[in-house]
Amino acid sequence: MKEQDYNSHFLVPYLLIIPSMIILIFFLYWPTLQSFFLSLYRTAPFGSRVIYSGLDNYKKLFTDPSYLDSLQRSAVFVLITIFGGLTFSLVLATFLNKKLKGIHIYRTIFFIPYAISPTVAGSLWVFLLNPVAGHVNYVLDFLFGFQVPWLTNGFFAFIAIIIATIWKNMGFNIIFFLAGLQSIPDSVYESAKIDGANSWQIFRKITIPLLSPTTFYLIIMNILFTVFQAFGIIDIMTQGGPANATNLVIYKLYRDMFVNFRPGLAAAQSVVLLFLVLIITFFHFRYGSKGVHYQ
Repeated sequence: MKEQDYNSHFLVPYLLIIPSMIILIFFLYWPTLQSFFLSLYRTAPFGSRVIYSGLDNYKKLFTDPSYLDSLQRSAVFVLITIFGGLTFSLVLATFLNKKLKGIHIYRTIFFIPYAISPTVAGSLWVFLLNPVAGHVNYVLDFLFGFQVPWLTNGFFAFIAIIIATIWKNMGFNIIFFLAGLQSIPDSVYESAKIDGANSWQIFRKITIPLLSPTTFYLIIMNILFTVFQAFGIIDIMTQGGPANATNLVIYKLYRDMFVNFRPGLAAAQSVVLLFLVLIITFFHFRYGSKGVHYQ
């Protein structure tokens, strides 16, 4: 019996993507459309009454000082978390790329933070930053003679969620940077050393440019992680406080939906957040790809 050539049938690719398309339609595209339509209505608590309001929810958002403050605060949070986190992860990945005894154990240890949930990560940092029993303040007091009101002061609470988010995403970034470092041929470094380049010149002129594809990818992923997964850390550590100092866009959306019972306004925030992420991603692909160097 002649074996049938499935690869030559034009329907095969479409049949293979049907399961993925079903999942995307029901769990991504349909909820997105529902959010958009819901943002055009004012809904009474518990959905007892729905009134069409057009773009009123969007007008309220962009005339609400608290929402504009949360947008600005979120932009600062994303920028610091992404660039600070990627820089710190690259430095650690460089050390973890050394051929040392037991290096695999250290690589596993640094990957663990990414394996835990944001809720667990937030709980750990609440304990570490506790003013009475926290290890961080104990070390600061022992070494420098002062303590920091991490979770009761607005500025330090903002710094605390940045630190926790960077720590949470660190393992993911290190794994990809480590893979990128190991893909760079040793001959490239040897040639640079023969030409008289020092360690900093090698890192700046060779390592960073050759890691640009990895960095390009990690910026996109960190934008998504920082915007959406920071919710769990904020909810556990600060609940948006003190005095809304950590009330980022994603957490304000949650509070308007499930605390203040304003689903139309919350849906409008989700649509705005979606478009902001799409715009940032578009410009990153449009202009950021110009600095990517492939071997």
